[in-house]
Amino acid sequence: MKTLEPGLGSEYFSDHQSILWEVLDRAFEGVVVTDPEGYILFMNQVYRNFLDVQEVVGRHVTEVIENTRMHIVAQTGKAELSSMQRIRNSDMIAHRIPVFHENQLIAVVGTVVFQDIRALRALHATVQRLHQMDSAMLSDSRQKLMARYTFDNIIGNGPAFHSVKEFAKKVAKGDSTVLITGETGTGKELFAHAIHAESSRAMGPMVRVNCAAIPESLLESELFGYEEGSFTGATRKGRKGKFELAHGGTILLDEIGDMPLHLQAKLLRVLQEKEIEHIGGAHPIPIDVRFLSSTNRSLGELVREGMFRADLYYRLSVVTIDIPPLRERPEDLQPLVMSILGMVSRSTGIRVPALAADLWPTLSGYSWPGNVRELCNILEHGLYRMDGETLYGRHLLFPPQTRAVPLGGGSQTLKDVVESAEKAAIMKALLAAGHHKAEAAQQLGISKSSLYQKLAEYGLGDQ
Repeated sequence: MKTLEPGLGSEYFSDHQSILWEVLDRAFEGVVVTDPEGYILFMNQVYRNFLDVQEVVGRHVTEVIENTRMHIVAQTGKAELSSMQRIRNSDMIAHRIPVFHENQLIAVVGTVVFQDIRALRALHATVQRLHQMDSAMLSDSRQKLMARYTFDNIIGNGPAFHSVKEFAKKVAKGDSTVLITGETGTGKELFAHAIHAESSRAMGPMVRVNCAAIPESLLESELFGYEEGSFTGATRKGRKGKFELAHGGTILLDEIGDMPLHLQAKLLRVLQEKEIEHIGGAHPIPIDVRFLSSTNRSLGELVREGMFRADLYYRLSVVTIDIPPLRERPEDLQPLVMSILGMVSRSTGIRVPALAADLWPTLSGYSWPGNVRELCNILEHGLYRMDGETLYGRHLLFPPQTRAVPLGGGSQTLKDVVESAEKAAIMKALLAAGHHKAEAAQQLGISKSSLYQKLAEYGLGDQ
């Protein structure tokens, strides 16, 4: 227990504490105040009764309140509002607010609402149902106003991944066109939302278009919009396209490598002129939009194959962010697993399990061709396979992987010989490149994504 000594915090509060403490002590919610080091200055009687403690002043907050983050807020100086906190087997809503005096942190004030969050969730579900009943009256632009993720939602602080996140944060501050590349499941859309949330356009709309999911015949009208009567089936009064809906904000063109060539030419003009025309329209419409695009394909290779316009490629890749696959960031596996288990537990209602010792080598021994998305699926499936409250390696089911045929001895088919030769060539290139994947792919004359596919196919994902 710390003996409280006179300091800025205690001096400031001592002048007013007789009134201030009396007001806070009568509050219905639990109230706690700590100094900048996390030691308790005050806790009202309601909170002390709930925690079944009395002598708390001078003790560190972590000794008194479970799962508290008061000391974290003291370190960061950033408020945490409406956070969920589990106290005494109940989920509650907590607010933690730093208090400054003359630009110096003097205290942190925390409040807890003593209503189990399950009751609030029931109320939220009711509101959601009412909202859904009225959702037909909402326009597309109102449904996609804000980014759903920030950089705080992106888990991983290993050297390689941390470097990518820091670079993306710098890029977010500007208004440059950004191309986000990476294998499927690496979190390209998360990065796009985070860039928007960190940018000066954060209060504007964030609109996503999946160029591979929309039929080619409809993609143009989805992007550019159309005038009334411009084609059979067009709605009355026409319709705004995604570019217009993103005005003042950001548009993400996901799977940009699958965009048809004729639309690539129109997109190039939008990037150059900052204006669009409706299908059937006669007048250009100016737009103010930041363009982000993402793909798990090599646009450079598509350009060489004549499947993608070179001039559009250079326009889209002013800044390129390449997200490393999960197999290249093993140090991030554990925090990802803990975060995913918490998320999946909330969605399935299955309690977060204890983790057996054999779980980590089981997870680390897999190459994760589907990356974080595959990790989510395998963990969720594993929770349903548990026969107790502990998650073991045996509960995780992995898809079968093709293994290379051993060299020498026995009869080999032509396919076996080709696979063995490919494996040997890949191993040689990796060794020569110091296991740098991009350089090895260049030596082999293939794209980096093709190399990753070969590594997964031959069970070389950890090379």
